[in-house]
Amino acid sequence: MERSEYEELRAGFTAAVSHELRTPLARLLTLLESAELPGADLQKLLRQARAEVEEMTELVDDILFLSELEREREVVSLGETEAAPVLRAAVDERLERAELAGLTLELRIEDEGLLVPLRRRMLRTVVENLLENAIRYAGEGATCVISLRGEDGRVILEASDDGAGIPEQDVPRLFERFFRSDRARTTRGSGLGLSIVKHVVEAAGGSVEARGAPGRGLDVRLNLPL
Repeated sequence: MERSEYEELRAGFTAAVSHELRTPLARLLTLLESAELPGADLQKLLRQARAEVEEMTELVDDILFLSELEREREVVSLGETEAAPVLRAAVDERLERAELAGLTLELRIEDEGLLVPLRRRMLRTVVENLLENAIRYAGEGATCVISLRGEDGRVILEASDDGAGIPEQDVPRLFERFFRSDRARTTRGSGLGLSIVKHVVEAAGGSVEARGAPGRGLDVRLNLPL
């Protein structure tokens, strides 16, 4: 990459980060100002303020993690990890949150012994981001199936839901940093989850694709070498 292209990319990224942080900061300031008004419900305002701080913390953590990946400070494909236990643990940890969101989680593992060329932390990050994406955006009454199988000498990890879906024109942009479709803009999230998934998988020699349409859910398929 030419230096001018790098500087343009860095400037764009900095501007996007600033924009994404400005919204929760503005909401936090509003909450603090409301706390000074007579008769304010301080406990409620404190809970809301905590939520804004947590959102900013998540955003900063995701930005730092993606930055480390891009600078290759994280060795993504160092060794192999047995995938099934990592998937099972990640799903179990999110069953309660999924239930609160009205989402049913299912796990389908065809081969318990499948290994993927990712460090355990990297695989866990990938699976957690896929699950968080479904919990936030699939919608009440939807079912999300996380599946793992071997196919033609590759490992296929898939997150498929039958929820609200997204406009077809938005599908190619799902893996862009900070991109959120119209529905996603009304919910919390850094907009970096699927970008991190793509970066990790491609660094390990794999590929990622997404399919979706309004009312027909979203399918994110990861293709990894054995």
